[in-house]
Amino acid sequence: MIRRFGKAPSKDVRYTLRHGVYALLPLNGSLLVTFQREPFPEFQLPGGGVDAGESPLTALHREVFEETGWHIAAPRRLGAFRRFTYMPEYDLWAEKLCTVYAARPVRRLGPPSEPGHSAHWLPLGDAARALGNSGDRFFAERLASGQ
Repeated sequence: MIRRFGKAPSKDVRYTLRHGVYALLPLNGSLLVTFQREPFPEFQLPGGGVDAGESPLTALHREVFEETGWHIAAPRRLGAFRRFTYMPEYDLWAEKLCTVYAARPVRRLGPPSEPGHSAHWLPLGDAARALGNSGDRFFAERLASGQ
């Protein structure tokens, strides 16, 4: 069974399943995160949806690069969680199946190319508290505590 974070699904809403991949990117006691201004401002783990025909690892590399400008190496799967949410940018109620990886940030290739995103290095403990959703926080807290 996959752990759920956030609100329980509403019986009155039809949800669309959306697969996504997200990365914990630690380096020297800090975590590379993305700050997204829209639809509401929050820190997030870099990542996002897996496009049709795209492998999860290809999506992970693409999403991290788009949202942080960094190239990553050695991704390893840590786990997954579900959350039920409205995605205003798609006008969609989604059951998000979020797979979380740990990877090594290797090289900054430039600024984020995703509009409204900026890359930030936060001390690991601060990052775990600053992340906008409880699933991201759960995995960052596990990393910070050495689990």
